[in-house]
Formats: sequence, structure tokens, C-alpha cells
Amino acid sequence: MFDVDVYLHKLGHTGSREPSLALLNELQKRHLTAIPFDNALNADAERGFDVLLEVEIDDDAVFKAVVEGGRGGVCYELNGLFRRLLTELGFDVRILAAAVIQVNGAYGPELEHIFNCVELGGERYLVDVGLAGPSYLEPLRLTDEVQEQYGCQYRLVEEDGYHVLQRRAKGGEWSASYRFKDQYRRISDWRELVPDIAEFPLEQVLIGTRIHSRAFDNGQMVLIGKRYLRVVDGVEEIKVLTSPSAFKQVVRQILTPDA
Repeated sequence: MFDVDVYLHKLGHTGSREPSLALLNELQKRHLTAIPFDNALNADAERGFDVLLEVEIDDDAVFKAVVEGGRGGVCYELNGLFRRLLTELGFDVRILAAAVIQVNGAYGPELEHIFNCVELGGERYLVDVGLAGPSYLEPLRLTDEVQEQYGCQYRLVEEDGYHVLQRRAKGGEWSASYRFKDQYRRISDWRELVPDIAEFPLEQVLIGTRIHSRAFDNGQMVLIGKRYLRVVDGVEEIKVLTSPSAFKQVVRQILTPDA
């Protein structure tokens, strides 16, 4: 059963539970550090876009598997659980959806990615613990100002009616992560998009590719296929893991935070 005490223990939080920006920042980062993104159960290419429609989760079952059982999860599982936790703690949480940038530079289908928005103290914050990465480790204020976290910069730019989230590592150029409309969503919205999603070219998204990622105190590890990205204080290092032993070591390091 979903249990706030067990969840917070998993995240290592022992302080105040009063809704605040400090708590929100801490919980998002702790979540990304403690619970990895892992699409191993959802990377079957034969299932096609079915994996994009399974956004309505059984909180208790996913809680048992992820928080108690120790496995990772994907966006609708991780952000769904986190949305429940924040709601239980008294935060005002809404649902947002995004199209993620693909390897060919195009955006994926609408509502491909589900994440959260928290309204707090007259501001709105993007809250996301379910993006493979590289991603923002703490919530981002919904503003056009440049925001910096752990050596990386983030900004939101307007483009064709969308907010485009862009990221820049140290010494790098701005690049898009995903785009979204400033429109709160309902879980039922995903089922209404079945025809649109079915028509989207499957080869343009990363379905069928294993993706694992996890944050640490000042950065993040992201493994897409055999391409390994490690970010430390905003500095990126990219390797292609051709050695089976090196590949297994990185997977183990990402999926077992206490190893």
C-alpha cells in the first residue's frame, strides 16, 4: 500500500513536511538520486506506442515494485508516484505533458512525456523525476529567465505556441529537451490521443532502446543503448561502451544506488 512514511524513508528525508520550495527542491533531487529511470520493462519495440498510453497507474502496485521493491521506472510511474506523494504532503500539483526531442532532432508525439507542475507561493514550478536525462535535478520556475543548477543552465523559450525547455552544459550550446503547452492535463487525455499516436512513425522515437539514468549529488549518469553520458558539475563526458564488462558495470552503478 502507498505509504508516505515509507516513501520519505526511501528518499532519506527526515525533516519538516510542511510544503515549501526548500522541501520541493530536496524531494525532487532525492528522488532522482534514490530511484533510477529504467525502461527495461517498457522497451519492447513490438508493443509500439502502447507504452505511451499506460499513464494510469495502480499507485499501490507501482509503489510496491519501485519504492519497496527497488526497481526503477519510467515517466508515468515515477511522476505518478511523486505526484501522489506531493499531494499527500499538501502541495498543489497539476499534470503537464510534453513531446521529447528525438535523436533525429524532431519532437516525439504529443503527450509522449508526463510530468508535474506545482503551484507554490504565487509561482509555478516544473517538477520532473521521470525524464531519462540529462535533466534538471531540482524544480524549474516557469519563467523566461535563465536558471542554473549544478553547472548546467536551463531556459524556456516560446516556439509555435509551445514552451521549449532548453539546456546548456558548460562550454556547450543550447539544446532542446522537450516542448509542452501551458495546459493542465487529465489522465483521460492520453486515451483520446490513440489515433494520433498510432500514426506517428515508430522509428522516430526510442521505443525498443534500453535507457537507464540516475542522478548523484552534482550530476547525472545517462545510458541510452551503449551511449553513456556522465555529467559532473555541468561538464559532460560521453563514451560508447563497447566492452560488455564496462556496460554491465555502468548498468549496475545506475540501477543500484547503494552499490
